[in-house]
Amino acid sequence: MKMNPLGRTGMRVSEICLGTMTWGEQNTEAEAHAQMDYALTQGVNFFDAAEMYPTNPTRAETQGRTEEFIGSWFRASGKRNEVILATKMGGDGVAWIRGGQGFTRASVMQAVDGSLKRLGVDHIDLYQLHWPNRGSYHFRKHWAFDASTQDKGGAADDIRETLEGLGDAVKAGKIRAVGLSNESAWGTMQFVRLAEAHGLPRVASIQNEYNLICRMFDTDLAELAHHEDVGLLAFSPLATGILTGKYQGGVIPEGSRRSRVENLGGRWGPEAEAATAAYLAVAARHGLDPSQMAIAFCLTRPFMTSAIIGATSMEQLKLAIGSKDVTLSDDVLRDIAIARRAHPLPI
Repeated sequence: MKMNPLGRTGMRVSEICLGTMTWGEQNTEAEAHAQMDYALTQGVNFFDAAEMYPTNPTRAETQGRTEEFIGSWFRASGKRNEVILATKMGGDGVAWIRGGQGFTRASVMQAVDGSLKRLGVDHIDLYQLHWPNRGSYHFRKHWAFDASTQDKGGAADDIRETLEGLGDAVKAGKIRAVGLSNESAWGTMQFVRLAEAHGLPRVASIQNEYNLICRMFDTDLAELAHHEDVGLLAFSPLATGILTGKYQGGVIPEGSRRSRVENLGGRWGPEAEAATAAYLAVAARHGLDPSQMAIAFCLTRPFMTSAIIGATSMEQLKLAIGSKDVTLSDDVLRDIAIARRAHPLPI
């Protein structure tokens, strides 16, 4: 397993990260433990969670259960020191998490303490902000995104206050490093600029969606990642399962994510199906498993710190982790580029 630097933190993380958002909803505690056991044997040293998990759906009754499952595995296995542990603080809008409050200096410490308690640990290695207070163009909001509605002066002040809260948690020894999620190039640079100007924690990573049919990171954010050492943690490298091909032709397998959320958060539609058909054809032409080709493509990107995989079965997990051993030839990469030009922004 290849190890990559996590920003400028000195930590090194596996190029494949174990995602956990199905644990406690689609996966039992025993299944979650089995996934962590297996991932560790394959060289995966990086686990990613969030205080709002599990998802599909997110609900008050299960909120925090994923972190609790990780905590029970740490107690049972004694392997906390073998894992770089990441989790995320939810922003505003989720009523059952701290009353829907977004990031403030005080709420950061409150959220950190909640995660530490559920995880049963004394520190979190990478603590991430799940989405910005000012709003985000991610999750299909880019089609109607209008930055002119944002508070011009207040947004930067809000970022500084949030950083101060993260700084408090770092000083208290509760978190080692900080990261962002569902952020923009402008927002990320504000975090970097303000941290450097005021001696606050510097952002180490940005967790955004990235896959063959969602490649918004390839331009401004890729340039930022290169110059500022803020690498990508790519979530949904299989586009919520679309790139496996299992939904082609309108099929909705029982127990799949689409059986719970039919439009897959706005991802599923004729454009996505057509683009997926093109990538499935590339995989077939070169004798590749389409899931492994999709994840292996993510691993080729120069800005990639780690690709976050998720699985509801051990079979899926083994296939996804096996992507680390797949090398894409120049011919495969050329055909992927051709398919992208034909289907540039399908979701």
